[in-house]
Amino acid sequence: MRAKKPPTGRTNKNLTSFTDILDKKYGKRGTAKREQWEQEFEAFQLGVLLEEARTKLGMTQEELAEKCGTNKSYISRIENNASDIRLSTLMKIVQTGFGGHLKLTLQL
Repeated sequence: MRAKKPPTGRTNKNLTSFTDILDKKYGKRGTAKREQWEQEFEAFQLGVLLEEARTKLGMTQEELAEKCGTNKSYISRIENNASDIRLSTLMKIVQTGFGGHLKLTLQL
């Protein structure tokens, strides 16, 4: 007896996609309000990535700050999306602080 394959291509009409929620709350991509949200979300993701990398390496914010020549409060602000970060600072954190390499992707 063959096992039944799960149905494909079906969608639940009671579910709303995340994109639809964002469109309703902030407008479509390209509108000022939506683009501001997208930029803030990118900064949030960057903070989370840095925090995850730091904790994976078993480092405290203070240890990372010392390796990078900055202070703990600045690392905390970056991780908590409370501070903008310059590309040169990001590279210093990744290379000097983590011993890694930064790879960027551009989507158009």
